[in-house]
Amino acid sequence: MLQEADGPSYGPGTPGRADALGPSTAGGPQAVPGQPPLRVAVIGDSGAVSAELREAARATGRALARLGVVVLSGGRDGVMAAVSQGAWEAGGLTVGILPGDDPREGNAWLTVPLTTGLGMEWRSLVLIHAADAVLMMGGGNGTLGELSAAYLNGRPVVILAATGGWSDRIRPALLEGRYLDHRRIVPLEFAATPEEAAARAVHLARQFRQRYFPGAARWRGLGEAGEGAGDVVTPA
Repeated sequence: MLQEADGPSYGPGTPGRADALGPSTAGGPQAVPGQPPLRVAVIGDSGAVSAELREAARATGRALARLGVVVLSGGRDGVMAAVSQGAWEAGGLTVGILPGDDPREGNAWLTVPLTTGLGMEWRSLVLIHAADAVLMMGGGNGTLGELSAAYLNGRPVVILAATGGWSDRIRPALLEGRYLDHRRIVPLEFAATPEEAAARAVHLARQFRQRYFPGAARWRGLGEAGEGAGDVVTPA
């Protein structure tokens, strides 16, 4: 059982968390066999952050949880802790992709502290590849690297404006106001509020899932109908 001084404890059987893990979840992901929930990764500043950025991240976490997606982050402090707290408070499922082997690295609002033992840079790649969409706010050099990884790997990105850091500095440098370079792999989108950013990220995550994994919508139907039950559906 892990606990932080200013946050809840968590671990197997933690009171009040069963609703975030089962089909009766009010705000978090719904448990549907064969249909994994959408996953949105939130990236941003680590360490001490301003009260304004902390509240924006917390509001974003709440909004994402209410939209029924899994909230991914780097699992530690700063924006990662605030977005996890907001999602936790709204009954959502939070996953922290941690760089080390010790789950106690994670903040107190993680449903799943996922250890990788890979270090910071490789952990960030795992985070991006685990996501259907990425939502960015604030951010320093590490966040900029994660943004680049998301772009190179075709993950849709929504940036919450007026949150400082690279979230505010990146826009003038974009090609056509949308792309990181001439390859135009994926456009970067901007949102003015946490709620708008969350809604847009979920919409783009759904599009990404349908575009790159079109068989996902058929997984459940195949199993129920018996036709091809047990077969592996290969993305087209």
